Amino acid sequence: MKTLRALLTTEIRNFTRDWAMLFFTLLFPLIFILLFGFLMGGMGDIRQASVGLHVDSDAISAEQLTDLVSASGVRAIQMYDDEAQLQTAIADRVVDLGLQWNGERLRAFYDASRLQENFAFQQLAGGIATDFDLARQQAIAPIQVERIHAGDVEIRSWFHLVLPGIMAFSMLSAGLFAVSGHLTQMKERSVLDRLLVTPMRPTALLSAIAAIRLIIVFISTLITLFVGVLVFDMRFEVNWLRYAVFVLCSTFGTMGLGTVIALLVKRPSSAGNVANAIAMVMMFMAGVYFPVEFMPQFLRTISRAMPLTHMADVMRHVTGVLEMSSLRFWLTCLTFAVAGMALFPLLARYVVKPSRR
Repeated sequence: MKTLRALLTTEIRNFTRDWAMLFFTLLFPLIFILLFGFLMGGMGDIRQASVGLHVDSDAISAEQLTDLVSASGVRAIQMYDDEAQLQTAIADRVVDLGLQWNGERLRAFYDASRLQENFAFQQLAGGIATDFDLARQQAIAPIQVERIHAGDVEIRSWFHLVLPGIMAFSMLSAGLFAVSGHLTQMKERSVLDRLLVTPMRPTALLSAIAAIRLIIVFISTLITLFVGVLVFDMRFEVNWLRYAVFVLCSTFGTMGLGTVIALLVKRPSSAGNVANAIAMVMMFMAGVYFPVEFMPQFLRTISRAMPLTHMADVMRHVTGVLEMSSLRFWLTCLTFAVAGMALFPLLARYVVKPSRR
């Protein structure tokens, strides 16, 4: 027990001195959360949009159009005296969408350079045009559409899917670099060779590394989650029991994946670089920043084979933004746990194996 406490203390010191690990585990997720949150957090959400109106006709039509735009749920409505002012406001991004009614035709104006948001503005303009046409005729739609949400979880925004994905990526990084980065550096510097002449057991060292990484992952994901809640006013319904189980199993499993990298790469100094490259490829192909459904079919197949894809889905499940059956959740956790336990003996043998030259 005394040996384990000493190793835990040493691992804490090593981690605080490893600036690369500190960055990828703690700062990297926060940078991405803040970057994507401020730049793209409201993408596709008409509740964040502002609409400019110019009505060149009677007051009744102006009132009808204003009421319909207000009922659509937009953030703000601004009236303009002529078309030129409206178009200038759109070009300067004072408003996001412009609507002009000249007594015969309703026209919509938007900035063509806003490629990622215009689909939402176009849908908003089309819906308002349909409702305005019916209102002027004092008619109702011949077919009534009732929107029914299927399932128990309602996704609030695109960013609610991204944040848990970034949390999953930080877990992957912590597990991979615990072995392929930190442990291989100890191997290359002959630190492990010196430790092996002591009464220390390899499993004690590995337990200390795993315990510290697990604590760090918990702290990192909690910080990321709370930043999203506090800075961007996001809401999550976290199942803390499943959250704890998943973090434990997935971190252990990704350490096993790091073991495979360390065993396959000839030079220990290269293991961390290979792990970094693999993690980056997974980050962009595992549906962390955009849905896997947007990819071609052959890339979807590759994505489903990546551990990070399943980690991101489970993290979304435990934070309450994605539905998942209990069977799939426990099967995913069991898979990561079994992978870690199966590869743990290999990792212990890697520790006691003489340094490769």
